Amino acid sequence: MVPERPLVVPFAAAFGFLLAVEDLYLGWLVWSPDPGLDWFLVVPLLLAVAAAVGAVLVLTGRRGGWVVLAVAALLPLLAVLVLVFVLGSFGAGAETAAALLLLVGPLGALVLALRRPVREWSSARRSPGGRRGTARAR
Repeated sequence: MVPERPLVVPFAAAFGFLLAVEDLYLGWLVWSPDPGLDWFLVVPLLLAVAAAVGAVLVLTGRRGGWVVLAVAALLPLLAVLVLVFVLGSFGAGAETAAALLLLVGPLGALVLALRRPVREWSSARRSPGGRRGTARAR
């Protein structure tokens, strides 16, 4: 019997997709001053792909989806926190507020991916013929 999907799972997936969009936006911010394909543009692209894959895995209930989404949210969360700290130390009020808004995606995805219903949903689905109980067959 397949358990019913918890209500928090679609929200975790939505925040995962929001995280992917924010990763692409941060990549665009890095790219826009000097348009060209540089090696450091690969990092936001990989993070965006990881966030989207994690969101799909969580939504479909695949094993380990919450881990992929949580790891994909961790690095952008740290990067935006550093950005907020740097902008705040320079006294850039409006820019700091805008950077604080960028914390919504990574923080929401991380918090929701680590919730128990999401973790259980991502690990409870088994293939038919998967693990059996501890009772011995007679």
